Amino acid sequence: QVQPVESGGGLVQAGDSLRLSCAASGRTFSDYDVRWFRQAPGRQREFVAYITGSGDSTSYADSVKGRFTISRDNAKNTAYLQMNSLKPEDTAIYSCYVRGFWGQGTQVTVSS
Repeated sequence: QVQPVESGGGLVQAGDSLRLSCAASGRTFSDYDVRWFRQAPGRQREFVAYITGSGDSTSYADSVKGRFTISRDNAKNTAYLQMNSLKPEDTAIYSCYVRGFWGQGTQVTVSS
């Protein structure tokens, strides 16, 4: 069983950066793709970024392309989402999805 746990959220100002972490249990973390999603109040959950198990391929939502970077350290069983040039519209609960399991999410709030 894989149970992702997110961390790193917080309250920042527009233009600031944050790095989110997604730590997942399991001896074969490198076998699992990782996806980040976010959900803003009153809106549907939306895809943010994806990385393959080996880390050799990534993809992003158009809204974050060029500002966010997904990466992973399989030795630490952790994936990351580096978020730069944050905007108020990035405010949401960010969750990672690993092999059918969701984390509890971490709140990101960007003030203008």
